[in-house]
Amino acid sequence: MHSLKIACLGGGGLYFKQALLDLVLEKKLSGSEIVLYDLNKWKAERMAKLGHRLIEGAGAKMTVCAAAKLSDALKGASFVVSAIGGSGAEITRNVYDSYYHNADMHISAKYGIHQVIGDTCGPSGMMMGLRSIPAYMKICREMEKLCPGAILFNHSNPMACIMRAIHKYSPINAIGLCHGVNEGILFAAQALGVNPLDLQCVWIGTNHYYWFTRVLHNGKDVMPELMRATRKKDGNPDHALTAALSNAYGYRLVYSDDGHTIEFYPFASQAGSQDGLPYNLAESARKHGYNSTAPMPSLEKLSDDAVDNFMKKYQALLDKVELPRKKTHSIMDENLARAIVSIAGGQRELIIANIANNSAIPNLPRHAEVEVEAVTDYLGVRPLYMGDAPMALKGILEKRFVWQELVADAAVKGDRKSVLQALLIDEMAILPDNAEKMLDELLDASKPLLPEFFK
Repeated sequence: MHSLKIACLGGGGLYFKQALLDLVLEKKLSGSEIVLYDLNKWKAERMAKLGHRLIEGAGAKMTVCAAAKLSDALKGASFVVSAIGGSGAEITRNVYDSYYHNADMHISAKYGIHQVIGDTCGPSGMMMGLRSIPAYMKICREMEKLCPGAILFNHSNPMACIMRAIHKYSPINAIGLCHGVNEGILFAAQALGVNPLDLQCVWIGTNHYYWFTRVLHNGKDVMPELMRATRKKDGNPDHALTAALSNAYGYRLVYSDDGHTIEFYPFASQAGSQDGLPYNLAESARKHGYNSTAPMPSLEKLSDDAVDNFMKKYQALLDKVELPRKKTHSIMDENLARAIVSIAGGQRELIIANIANNSAIPNLPRHAEVEVEAVTDYLGVRPLYMGDAPMALKGILEKRFVWQELVADAAVKGDRKSVLQALLIDEMAILPDNAEKMLDELLDASKPLLPEFFK
């Protein structure tokens, strides 16, 4: 295989400590160059030092460096991997700790919407999309000039909104990667007491929300057994909502984390308070970084001492990254390196990808962003046939696809009308007058990153 240039954007983000490990251990990427770019250059530089350590330890024939400019990272790239959190250059461990995301959560709660994770649907998921999509469109415009044939792998949320914007407004070949289906397959295997690699699964849905429609174990239909296990519940308090919904539908929801499942339903706007969230979701929200009793955050520049303290904690996390004794494939791997190798070499491999539906699910719109099994080749990936969506799921998804379209359009065009329509079609919708007031506050809190809405 020819040596490749792999540009990693948001390259100082902690996602890349695992992504670098995956790339370095892939022997077929020998001779390749990894270039990290981040708005916080010092984070990219420290991540590059981790890359040097891993390359040296693995005896890999690769190079890694930090780029000063986006154009330097992208020029001549074969693949681009992006994981940006939609919080600009703010110094945080992850987007959930950022001022912007916490402001989204607090403002939404003020209007009666008590979210748990807030990165996929609802007002907070919408705002994350409004901040992230313009950054992705800038990346795509630069790619169109500097590496038009490169393939973009996206790891950011809200995954479906970002992917829809890219596919609609840019010719760049983009693929979304997530571990949600992998987690669901692992759960199903544990419930059935089998090896997850021995399961053959078919699922239908969009990022963070999908249903198993077929589950086979070495060719035998084990869906009835999985549903019986679901009815008994799995004992994990963080899966109670998902288990209850699976029982109601007669199909097992794939992603068992209730924190994502609730985003597709009106329950967050019916809770009354954070502690009024059903099941174990109040505790889940706090684990994800949002506590309703904490004060509304303010956007302030960190002191030098605070920055130094963050850097020490950040470096400590990088220092913990170690090479495994041997490379192993886990059901939880997103298989970034394997996807790159198979596409670059024109090999047919199965991966799980967030892409346009085309005809994978015939009774859903062709342009809809779905998460499906797909086969690789020189052109990127093509979805496998997954079959029709069951009627109840079809209804939920079609409304969600409209929401995703409105968020994508609003982010690209800076259109407040589309944003308001997205709020009103969302399952967490509130009365129009209150929605407009909430929207004004949400946009104002993100004004530094959303200048297109204030022209």
